[in-house]
Amino acid sequence: MALRRALHFVFKVGDRSKTATFYRDVLGMKILRHEEFEEGCKATCNGPYDGKWSKTMVGFGPEDDHFVAELTYNYGVGDYRIGSDFLGLTLQSSLAVSNAKQLGWPLTHVGEDLYLTEAPGGYRFYLVDKEQPPSDPVQKVCLAVSDLQKSTHYWSFLLGMKVMERNEEKKTVLMGFSDTQCKLELHDVGVAVHHGTAYGRIAFSCPREQLSDLEALMKKEKQKILTPLVSLDTPGKATVEVVILADPDDHEICFVGDESFRQLSQMDTNGNALLDKAMAEDKSDEWFAKHNKQKASA
Repeated sequence: MALRRALHFVFKVGDRSKTATFYRDVLGMKILRHEEFEEGCKATCNGPYDGKWSKTMVGFGPEDDHFVAELTYNYGVGDYRIGSDFLGLTLQSSLAVSNAKQLGWPLTHVGEDLYLTEAPGGYRFYLVDKEQPPSDPVQKVCLAVSDLQKSTHYWSFLLGMKVMERNEEKKTVLMGFSDTQCKLELHDVGVAVHHGTAYGRIAFSCPREQLSDLEALMKKEKQKILTPLVSLDTPGKATVEVVILADPDDHEICFVGDESFRQLSQMDTNGNALLDKAMAEDKSDEWFAKHNKQKASA
């Protein structure tokens, strides 16, 4: 399955301003593109919401060869309840560690050359205090599972990932589609995994022709399909086909047709300005403060 590749992880954010500060000023990522939508996504990209929302892609480089973050913001929702599902994203950048210290962003030293910090909303990030590599600095995403053997079978046998490392002591398995991509680490926590309202989604691409085969395999194996194969439109950009799956612990998994996604995911040099413009025009915080109310808590 070398033709499949890791793309991004979706985070729901309640405060775009603080979130932008974290990704841009602390981690040192770039705004790759920013898009505004007037109504909810057919594949529930922004969660179970029908209103206005935005999508901001951030990363150290283009999604063609970097694993990035997709930040979804639902207008009017101020925060989300964190579950036990997402255990952290690990990246290597001594600059990010230095930035966090200079800006007073909370850091916890958790091991040799390793720091723990949190993005707004409580999402964990592990920073390796070493020089940023010329390739993608994002090393792995770690998800909690309740049965490591069952999950490993799902991700390897059904989705085609290669098992790269097993750690019996830590109860983890490291997997990936290739050595050069961001890896997926599954960590057996021994109890049921709870997703809260902040539940994320990990996305991969594959050749478009594989999408229907993947969907058929999941039906045959009686696995969960959250969104059957569907076309998604982005105003002024390429239409992509996706199928949304769920693993044994209900982690959401998006597979998108690679050919059209490469067109959709091209870097937009106006991305930074578009995000800043959207944040400046979003007067919701002022409105809620003026009326002595709080934004909805999902």
